[in-house]
Amino acid sequence: MANYIARVELHNATYEDYESLHASMQTRGYSRTIVGGNGAVYKLPTGTYVARNTSVAIDVALNAAVAAAQETGKSSAVIVADWTQASWQGLSS
Repeated sequence: MANYIARVELHNATYEDYESLHASMQTRGYSRTIVGGNGAVYKLPTGTYVARNTSVAIDVALNAAVAAAQETGKSSAVIVADWTQASWQGLSS
């Protein structure tokens, strides 16, 4: 099983565009939160998402994120990376 982290930047986007993106990413299996080793749930920065314990290939995960971005009608930049471990600072719970 893979864990992916995706970063989607919408160009010239509004708050509403990102709200639409969040909903589209969620329907594609992406979450806006990450769970720490202590079990606490932390909010990811806007436009950052994770898909945990998924069996899809990375190109499928990328295509899903690109499709979600395209649904907003905005141009975008998208990156998806496979990860096994994460560390962070400053995320709110």
